[in-house]
Amino acid sequence: MNAKLQWLRNKMSSLDLQGFIITNPVNIRYLTNIDAEGILLITRKENIYITDSRYIEQVHSTLTLFDEIIVYDVHDVSKDDYENFFLFCENVGFEEYNISYAKYKEYIRKFKIYNFVETEYMIEKQRMIKDQEEISNIQKACEITDNCFEYILSYIKPGMTERQIANEIEEYYKQRSGGLAFDTIVASGENTSKPHAVPTNRKIQEKDIITIDMGCQVNGYCSDMTRTFFVGEVLEEVKPIYDLVLKNQKQTGEQYKDGISTRLIAKMVENDFKLYGYNLVHSLGHGVGMEIHEAPYISYKSDTQLKENMVVTNEPGIYLAGKFGVRIEDTVLITKFGCINLTKSGKDYIIIS
Repeated sequence: MNAKLQWLRNKMSSLDLQGFIITNPVNIRYLTNIDAEGILLITRKENIYITDSRYIEQVHSTLTLFDEIIVYDVHDVSKDDYENFFLFCENVGFEEYNISYAKYKEYIRKFKIYNFVETEYMIEKQRMIKDQEEISNIQKACEITDNCFEYILSYIKPGMTERQIANEIEEYYKQRSGGLAFDTIVASGENTSKPHAVPTNRKIQEKDIITIDMGCQVNGYCSDMTRTFFVGEVLEEVKPIYDLVLKNQKQTGEQYKDGISTRLIAKMVENDFKLYGYNLVHSLGHGVGMEIHEAPYISYKSDTQLKENMVVTNEPGIYLAGKFGVRIEDTVLITKFGCINLTKSGKDYIIIS
């Protein structure tokens, strides 16, 4: 049995769970590499994947004998099969945040489950700690992102639109990676004051400020990087804001390490911003992996300890409505005594002509 499924069985045993219904497609892919519609059942003796006949061949091509997963066509599963899957299972776990109440009732009726148990993000918590293969995929995605940023700096010229630049980034990724990690953000001028700006037909102008938030995927694992840079020169009104964001981004990188409280780090940045009259309006960072936003979340609202081999972002930002905004973001790997930037593009004033 593969290591991740074996971990899950061991975890279930420690929690007195005799069965588990896994419906989150990301968690299914994490455990099995299966990327198709369906549900994964962990029963007393077997691992069972129930899918549509359209995906049977695809699923079989993904699995090896080592995975020890039995694949069912949903159309071939009888009422008796459903009732027998969890026979003699007193406690069966389910992903309570991932299914509707209607589906919850359907599963109780269909599987004849005696006690349905909430699992409280059990698999997501395990996903926070990356193994070496996962780290390698993220490193490759970050390297492609750095290369893309270097390319796009030479590509951008006044008169181009935000949308045109975003399309060029996306085309670069499509040719060199597994595709986009998320919709690319390209914002210029006053649009940079919107943390999640959508690229528009606004044209790049002389003395513009530009923010690009970009990332790609390698083997299903993501990268995430943001840089704020300038056309021609850095306006004097922007310099103190940029310097404050960059100072905090660097200081955060010095604090990130195994055992540090996410709440403590976020409060440090928030307090420093407030000294100058600004607010930290979004999380200081988030986990990166199979999803672009996943646990842990680095915020004063969330008190989690960073652990070795977590991959997270470091992304302070300040936004002045209707004027401009500055965000600087790296994807970083947490180590025992610090962190390693996986995105390595420069962060001091970047000026293009």
